[in-house]
Amino acid sequence: MEIETHELVFDTGREDIDIIDITREIRKVIEGWKEGFVNVFVQGSTAGVTVMEYESGLIKDIREFFEEIIPKNRNYAHNLTWGDANGHSHLRASLLKPSLTIPFKDGKDFLGTWQQVVVLDFDNKRRKRKIILQVVGEK
Repeated sequence: MEIETHELVFDTGREDIDIIDITREIRKVIEGWKEGFVNVFVQGSTAGVTVMEYESGLIKDIREFFEEIIPKNRNYAHNLTWGDANGHSHLRASLLKPSLTIPFKDGKDFLGTWQQVVVLDFDNKRRKRKIILQVVGEK
């Protein structure tokens, strides 16, 4: 068994919720591997990882959904404690997870036709968001 680690870095904070499709990058990383899994991990407490159908209608729906259930313009205790006005970002990210594991065989993932791996960055400031891809398996 071998382990290989890759790091992706994206500029975020351009949208209220940045949704970044990283499926292509994952597929490049597992290319040439026989069998195993790749763990996707996003650093930070204001972002998360999930799978979804990455299309404009659903992207709009997800942004509206999070604004409806956790609005940004509310008084959060976190904002009062830290003064950074991103309490909503932490709450939104807590509904997702910081990591996701995807199995593969013969260099091809087992994602369904309409499943793309996405990182959702909920923070209210620009940043360089790091995503760690760790492949475990047989080359």
